[in-house]
Amino acid sequence: MTTTTTPITSPSSPAPDHTAARLAWRRALRKAGLVYLFSRLCVAIGAAIVAAELRADENLRIAEFPNAPFADPHYANKPIPKSALRPMLDVLTSWDGVWYLRIARSGYPTTVQPNVTYEVSDARAAFFPTYPMLVRAVDWVLPGGDSIAAVFTNLLLGAAAVFLAGLLARELFGVRIGERTMILMALFPGSFVLSFAYTEALLLTLAAGCMLLLLRRQWLLAGILAAIGTATRPNGVALVAACAVASFLAIRERREWRSLIAPLLAPLGFLGFMLWLDGHTGERGVWFRVQTEAWGEGTSFGLTAIRRTLKAFTHPFTSPSDTITAVSVVTLVLLLYFLWKHRLPAMINAYIAVVLLLMLLPSTVTARPRFLYTAFPLLIAAALWFDHNEEHEREWWPYVVGACSAGLVGLTALYGVFGAIP
Repeated sequence: MTTTTTPITSPSSPAPDHTAARLAWRRALRKAGLVYLFSRLCVAIGAAIVAAELRADENLRIAEFPNAPFADPHYANKPIPKSALRPMLDVLTSWDGVWYLRIARSGYPTTVQPNVTYEVSDARAAFFPTYPMLVRAVDWVLPGGDSIAAVFTNLLLGAAAVFLAGLLARELFGVRIGERTMILMALFPGSFVLSFAYTEALLLTLAAGCMLLLLRRQWLLAGILAAIGTATRPNGVALVAACAVASFLAIRERREWRSLIAPLLAPLGFLGFMLWLDGHTGERGVWFRVQTEAWGEGTSFGLTAIRRTLKAFTHPFTSPSDTITAVSVVTLVLLLYFLWKHRLPAMINAYIAVVLLLMLLPSTVTARPRFLYTAFPLLIAAALWFDHNEEHEREWWPYVVGACSAGLVGLTALYGVFGAIP
């Protein structure tokens, strides 16, 4: 049997004590702020582990192979930095961060060569523009270079995403659920991307803000945030589904036709980028070609996730990528159970469904903590489950916090040493 949770915004609910609610929310924000800082410390520890590994590797190389080049891709044919800060920053700007910084520095290619591979700079055409444009703007005013600007930008965006997710949960279910949601948002292992030069922090901020505005029936602003979101990441198109469902319900229940502005605006970011990139490169559908040729993206409809999960159990600890996939799939099943027990509004469920579909669809990079993290309303369902099962909360909550903290450190270190596909 499912448990139907009535939001506090229900007309049948008694009027809250606004003063007490404000004080409780301030306490929740203080606690969540401290947890967020602690979570960023966990990521910094993971990056520091990588920096220490680089130092040890260099010392070993000098002792045994004094004339051999340094093996780490960040420092091939270069001297190892004397300070750990540079290696730590390189961890936080690795993988996709390298490509976003290339766009921030050089923009998009005017042509994309035939049979493009990820080894050439033309492959940056596969990455969306909103985040690198924001980094470039921050770099104009913040000293230290674009790498510092990228990490600083995401530090602030991450805090905004955690806050807005908590605000969304509070709007639906009260302060206590908002507090739990913010803690889970800060500590969930996939939240390492809030410190990396990735686009998830920006998308999460836009998505949480959009859904909050949809709840408040501020259709124009919701549509604008959704449009920016669809120009931020491919799975930002999930916001189109959220806007469409919210508008459908508003029209069916209240004949609120002006709600159509949200779903009409939402896809403009994605479509605008596609059209602009086609014109900029002089090639129709160039983004899809780069995705296929350079990044090998195809469709497996979840078979890749299943195959790698089974392999992780039959051949444990042989592939970090398979292990991460298996952990992500198991976590997904658990979070879906929480969602089944405590239903969320239909528009939020639509957003979750599209994010998860796009996560499982590819044949290369499939279920990953950072993709699962973008389906962040699942953490609201988890917060509800703990709140409605006090015995489970007392028994399991400390272990959940501890496991998430360890996962943050471990994932950061694993990606920093290029031990797994992110």
